[in-house]
Amino acid sequence: MTKNKHAKYHLGQIVRHRKHPFRGVVFDVDAMFSNSDDWYEAIPEEARPAKDQPFYHLLAENDQSYYVAYVSEQNLLLDTTGEPIDHPDLHDLFGDFTDGHYPLHFQMN
Repeated sequence: MTKNKHAKYHLGQIVRHRKHPFRGVVFDVDAMFSNSDDWYEAIPEEARPAKDQPFYHLLAENDQSYYVAYVSEQNLLLDTTGEPIDHPDLHDLFGDFTDGHYPLHFQMN
């Protein structure tokens, strides 16, 4: 049975990974896992997150690069640094960093 769970984080919010050194801006949310089985199986079994929770698409950055990440809710924390993200694709979706988050440029479905 799947849990009926609401997403903890919202579009434009900055989060960070619990275990890995990266932060990102939420640009999409899946109510439950919806990536490929190959992607899921590539995660070591002892570290695999449950599939019946929200998964977040992030414009992510670390000290070396920018990328898109797909992360389970259990592996995210709210970023409290108050620092903006520098991802080069950010302004395709969001306005300027305001009050600790990024406002959407347009309404998404």
